Amino acid sequence: MMPQRKKSDLPTKVCPVCERPFSWRARWKHQWEAIVYCSRRCSRQRWRRRVPSSPAEKG
Repeated sequence: MMPQRKKSDLPTKVCPVCERPFSWRARWKHQWEAIVYCSRRCSRQRWRRRVPSSPAEKG
């Protein structure tokens, strides 16, 4: 059994679709290196470009 970790100590990645950080999950322990998207929704929408949500992001 793995020792307990604080959530702040878990590895994180940034989703290329929604650009939000996501953390390691126990169900991903064997494939963490291959995980790219934070959710199934982002995986399905990977072909879409991110639309700026605020005027500051537009440019």
